[in-house]
Parts: sequence; structure tokens; C-alpha cells
Amino acid sequence: MTLKIAVLDDYADVARDYATWPEGDSVTVFHDTLTDQAALAARLAPFDVLCVMRERTPLDAGLIGALPKLKLIVTTGARNLSIDIAAARARGIVVCGTESRGTTTAEFVMALLLALTRRIVPEANAATAGGWQQGIGRDLAGLTLGIAGYGRIGRKLAALARPFGVELLAWSRSLTPEQAAAEEVGYAPDLDALLRGSDIVSVNLVLSETTRGMFGAREFALMRPDALLLNTSRGPIVQVAPLLEALRAGRLGGAALDVHDVEPLPEGAPVLDRGLIDSGRLLVTPHLGYVSEQTFRMFYRQTAEAIAAWKAGSPIRVIEAGRQVTPPT
Repeated sequence: MTLKIAVLDDYADVARDYATWPEGDSVTVFHDTLTDQAALAARLAPFDVLCVMRERTPLDAGLIGALPKLKLIVTTGARNLSIDIAAARARGIVVCGTESRGTTTAEFVMALLLALTRRIVPEANAATAGGWQQGIGRDLAGLTLGIAGYGRIGRKLAALARPFGVELLAWSRSLTPEQAAAEEVGYAPDLDALLRGSDIVSVNLVLSETTRGMFGAREFALMRPDALLLNTSRGPIVQVAPLLEALRAGRLGGAALDVHDVEPLPEGAPVLDRGLIDSGRLLVTPHLGYVSEQTFRMFYRQTAEAIAAWKAGSPIRVIEAGRQVTPPT
């Protein structure tokens, strides 16, 4: 069987180099993201296999129904809530995933945290423009890091942050006081307590109907006026308009946003506020939390493995209802 394979949204142009793709198949790599559904359906219609990079291109029921040749979807990561799994199953389309490396995102949170607290970006920009020492940063030691969402990534973040001397405070709906004590982190009984008690808040939650818009004007008002907010999870969890308003009014110390409601960011997006960015109070990055050489080599290698396994009649890392139901290999 000769397959026509589409690899979507390879922004960094590394897919061909990072994996050995099945011999004899036709592999086409796309480097851009199409948001127009008609144009996207026309582009993808000839392909038997779609290889998607996380949620960069959502595959809803309408798009899946418009792709008559589609037989297999492989997504990077162990789940992808932007794929309509039920629609794929109704068509007999198999959906497979890959493993992921939680350390990648946790390390990036630490990078953002250090960049904000020590004002690295505005000070570096000032130095290269002929200026010198435009402001004063803060040490991490002695500050309280609040982790909203104490799952796999949240726990890795706690382990990385602890040697810097921060106090750790954690909240999630499943976390109990006993678990927090066993892991030597402070226990916040609810999100409000976490926000009030933290100098820095890292959002490490899964996007769902209960977390969409969870951080808004009310939540920002609970935070300390010099507190920092970091979001490396999903853009819609944090309401951007009230966040920007709080930053401009001095009711919040700073924010780092790696994820956005629309990606890539469109020209003129409100979050691209030059005044806040130049002052060092806002750091905007292009969804780099899971982007690293080691992670992408694993993603693309296991994507190619999943295609080969499906061709051999033994699919691996099959995803149903948003999660893998076959064990990683």
C-alpha cells in the first residue's frame, strides 16, 4: 500500500530530518497553518494520512467529513482535544498519538519566570540599543510560586523551582492536603487562596469548559499588585483583555503568555502591546513550551513509527475519547 502522507504545521522545517518516514510513501510537509476551512479541506483532500502537531490545526467533524480518502490521523502527544475522535471513529479512521516529555514545558516555565523576575528581555534590549540598567529585578529565593494545576507538568515545575529557594503553593481539584504534605508543597484549598498567597502564578491546567476563561478580572484583583502570571497551558484559560487592563493600571506586576487564543498571532493582536512589552511587564512568546529538539525528534520518530505499525495492521498508541488506550511503545 502506497500512502499519501501530509505532515502539518512544521513551522521549524525539521520533520524530514527528525524521522525516517516509511519507504515508498509520498510525504508532503506543510509549514504554514490554514484557518480558512474550505482552503484547508482542499489542501488535505488528496491525503490518506494526516500527521498533526498538537492543536495547531484542529480536525473537527466538518473537516474530517470533507476528507474522503483519510484513513489515519497521527497526532503528537498522548491526547489532542482539537480532534473530533467520535467523527473519526464513525468514518473508520484510526487516531494514534505519541509520547511527550513534560520536562520540556516545565523548563520553559522556569525560563519565563527568570526572564520576568530579572527583567532580562528589556535590559538586554536596552543594552544593545546603547542604554544601561533600566530597572531592578527580583530574586526568586523567598518568593512564593503558586502552581495552578498540580499534575505531571506542575510536579516537574515544582522539582525544578525548589532549588531556587522559592516557597511552593499548589492547587488542583484533585490535590488533597495529605498529598501536598507528602510532596512538601503548600496546599491551597481553592484557586482564590492560591492567587492571594502567591508572588508568581503558573497556569498548568488542561483547557476544558470548566477552565475556559478561568482567569479574569475577578481573579487578577485577588493577586498581589506586584505578582506575576505565567500561562504555558492554553490561551483561552486566561482572559487577555482584563489581564492587559490590570497590567496597564499597575494592579499586576507582569505576565508571560506563551499560548494564545489564535495561533499564530494575527497582525494587530491586542496582546502585542508595545508599551507593556518594552517596559518588561509583558513577555509574549510563540507557544514554545513543548518546542525543543529532543521533544520534536521523539514526536516525529514516533509519528513515523505509528504509520508503519498501522500499515502492518497493528496500530500503536491508539487514542479514543481524547486519550491513548494502548500503551506507549
